[in-house]
Amino acid sequence: MKKLYLVRHAKSSWKNENLKDIERPLNKRGKRDAPFMGELLAKKNAKPEAVYSSPAVRAFDTAQLIAGKLDLPDETIELMPEIYEAGMGELLEIIRELPDEKQNVMLVGHNPGMTSLCNYISDKYFENIPTAAIAEIQFDLETWKDIKMESGKLLSFEFPKKYFPG
Repeated sequence: MKKLYLVRHAKSSWKNENLKDIERPLNKRGKRDAPFMGELLAKKNAKPEAVYSSPAVRAFDTAQLIAGKLDLPDETIELMPEIYEAGMGELLEIIRELPDEKQNVMLVGHNPGMTSLCNYISDKYFENIPTAAIAEIQFDLETWKDIKMESGKLLSFEFPKKYFPG
């Protein structure tokens, strides 16, 4: 049995137009939402054994803020450059190559790849995965390489606007 948490990075800032896309930080809302989402996961007793994050500042900061609320050690988070700007196919390959000794894994990345991946591997369809959203998907599989179209069951889908409308 495998469990995957797909996380889209929290809301980022566009204030500094001179920053490269990969350097954009979280904005005020993102800094509120990421730890809040971590708290929601903590209430569910989520304990990812590994967190793989895009190296983009906004994604890595999201991963750190969530991991902090889960009391995960810093070494649980690994930067994975391939996640940045990855499409569904690349993200699927990353998941299929995960170490099988890891049962619960979190992937922190970007749209449109995260939405496409979630729609491909789970039994639910989303028009768009919003910022800081977390899709919890379970697979009745022994190995990550066996993940394929609709092989996962969506257990939960959480996003900040559910709790902070407007």
